[in-house]
This record gives sequence, C-alpha cells and structure tokens, in this order.
Amino acid sequence: MHKVKSAIYLVVFLLVTVGMGVSVYFSIEGERQADYVVETNAFFAPFEFYENRQIVGVDVEIVNRVAEKLNKTIQIKNVEFDVIIDNVEAGKIADAGAAGLTITPARAEKVNFTVPYYNSVQYVIFSRNAPPALRDDHIVWEALAGTTVGSQIGSTGYIFVEDEIKNGVLMDSGTTIKGIDSHQLAADAILAHIIDYAVADELAAKFIVEKNPELGALPLYYSGATREEDYPVEEAYAIAVNKERGELLEAFNEVLAEMLTENADGETEIDRLVLKYMGFNNDGAN
Repeated sequence: MHKVKSAIYLVVFLLVTVGMGVSVYFSIEGERQADYVVETNAFFAPFEFYENRQIVGVDVEIVNRVAEKLNKTIQIKNVEFDVIIDNVEAGKIADAGAAGLTITPARAEKVNFTVPYYNSVQYVIFSRNAPPALRDDHIVWEALAGTTVGSQIGSTGYIFVEDEIKNGVLMDSGTTIKGIDSHQLAADAILAHIIDYAVADELAAKFIVEKNPELGALPLYYSGATREEDYPVEEAYAIAVNKERGELLEAFNEVLAEMLTENADGETEIDRLVLKYMGFNNDGAN
C-alpha cells in the first residue's frame, strides 16, 4: 500500500453524521476527538481518497458501518502510510488502521487483522511508448531485469520488489528500486523518465491508468515451469486492530461479514462499493 507526507496539509476537521448521533470525524492531525481513532492514508482510491475536501472510499464506508453498530464516534486520521501498523500496535494514538492494508506475517505479530475483505494482484505500470516484454496478458518479474522500478515506500509493492532484488529472480540483474511517496507520483516519475516502471496494487494501478492515457498496466506474475503455470503476485486486504480492542475487532468482523454476503447476482456490497468509487456503474460501464 501507500504513503504521503501529510504534514504539508493544514489541520482540518470535517464532521459527517452517519446516523442517530453517531459521528465519524475526519482529520489530518490532532488529538483524539472520539471514542476510537482509525488511521488511514487517503491517497489510495478507491479505498480512501479526497473528494471535495472529504475522505471517501470503501474503507470509510466500512468504518461508518462500524460506528453505527457500536453507537460510538470514530475519528479517521490521515497519516503517513508506513506509521499506521506501529501506531495501531502501540494503541495510544490509534485503535485501528484502514488503508487497504495487506495481511503479512510480520504485521500480524503486531496487530490483529479482521477477516480479509478484498484480494488484490500487484500490477506493473508502464509507458505505452516503452512497454516491458509481455508474456501473454501479464508481466513476469524477469521482464524488469536491468531497469529502475519505483514503488510507494512502505507498500507491499515496494516489499515485493525489494525482496526480488535481494533474494529473488532480480538478484544481480542490475535492477534498482526507487521509493516514492505515492502510487500517483510513481506514475508521474515514469512519464518524467525518472524510473522505467512502477509496481502498485491492482485497483490503484487501474485508477491511475484510467486518468493517464499515456500509461498502461498489467498484472505481475511469478514464472512457472511453463507460461501456463505462471501465477500472480497476490495479497489480501484487511483492517488492522490493536490487540487490546476486542470489541472493535468483533464489530469490524460482523460488519465485513454483512458486506461480503453475496446477493442473487453473486455480488457483495464491497464489490459494489469498489465499482462506485472507481467511477463505474454496476454493469462495468464508465
């Protein structure tokens, strides 16, 4: 996932009423203002992003539902991505983190994770004028050999790339990694010829490419013994909760169970919210 230097923004508070005296406060910085504090990084559409100076997105909808269920106030704070897990672990300034967070063993040692609510594949963003070598409809790690690859600092994309350079198929290949503050800035760096490619989560990559016709994006795969056996670089998103906040973890899991229930068409509420915040109708049309 992603990171941004939130200190460049003014401290603001926007109050949104979500039902019967239950409120969610949006803030960039500041003291605890509510029963619970959930940290996010609001530059990861469609899960959290700014629209008309308010933070909106799939994760915000989930938090709203939890506030209603608990009849509590929840303050959503926009912070740098790579401090969220540590802040939630400490439990002093944050009770939970909702930021398209990927479940990893290292993170699970520090926090409790809810049930997964979205599965994502890592994508490679590239200039359409200089696409990488393709293997059918995807890109394998080996195609990035000898290039400069950018990814958001602290994101799983960055972790994946760094690991392949240090211990995987890109070791001693001449590939270098450049940490960048956000997925969008990584895309801008491709257009400025600062990096060759960027690695980002699927929906973030698709959102960026939709807004930048000079860019393309395809899923990133590990090589199998044959092309047919190639398999994607996948991850699962969940909400991170402090290990002492059992009531909050239970509420998140109950809400997610409701939002992950399929309707007659096989769609979940999470599916519909992803489409909504990606700017698509339910039929997939833009």
